[in-house]
Amino acid sequence: MTVTEALHHDWQRFTLAQKLSRYAFYLASVAALVISLRTIEVIPEFLYDAPTQMADLITRMWPLDWTYLQPTLTALIETLHIATVGTFLAVLMAVPIGLLAARNVTPSAPINLFAKFVFVTSRSVNSLIWALLFVAVFGPGPLAGTMAIAFRSIGFTGKLFAEALEEANMGSIEALTASGASRFSTLLMGYWPQARPAFWSIALFRWDINIRESAVLGLVGAGGIGVALETAMSLLYWDQVAVVLLAIFAVVVLAEIIVTTVRTRLI
Repeated sequence: MTVTEALHHDWQRFTLAQKLSRYAFYLASVAALVISLRTIEVIPEFLYDAPTQMADLITRMWPLDWTYLQPTLTALIETLHIATVGTFLAVLMAVPIGLLAARNVTPSAPINLFAKFVFVTSRSVNSLIWALLFVAVFGPGPLAGTMAIAFRSIGFTGKLFAEALEEANMGSIEALTASGASRFSTLLMGYWPQARPAFWSIALFRWDINIRESAVLGLVGAGGIGVALETAMSLLYWDQVAVVLLAIFAVVVLAEIIVTTVRTRLI
């Protein structure tokens, strides 16, 4: 056997264990899909009838009931307030926890794990579940929605902020420490200038997300435009539902434009 034949015979892109692992993953994925389809009990008759039902729903939504525009705008403004105040509270709570989670800022494994546990707890509970909890505490209204948005956003905001701190260049940090700078001065003059672009990006992006999430909190009594949507749907006023959906779409597009413009100027 020549050298060329030996190289051709021995070289493989994946080892046998890697191939078996890939096939096992494919098999597990297909099995999970099949089990999921059987679990949710898809009824074919409903799927066949879906286009007809959708066409009927759109027909009932037209023409739009513009008399419902005023209460929709009032609820929409409340939604923006919920998203804005909730994001502000989330940032206030997430920044100190993010400092505790960053290993280069707080070199203590137990404290790091505790901070990350807070992040996981915040992210693992959906905003609607947070809203239900706070409705039970504060009663129905925008306060419950604001707190739900805030506690839901801590994990997202704090985790990304901590990662931005951990990616900071340690050269300037070590120079400040060697010159006798205090811990606060090191944070302010060393870490913050490097993490500031990421911080503003995270805050703006989370505010954009919170506008979308706060739009549905009213479905569980947490205020905002979801209340107007729930009222119209409960009464089967689909022409009013169309007005609410159009308002939500418009404010989401507007928020995207605002976030992009502000981010371009700040960063």
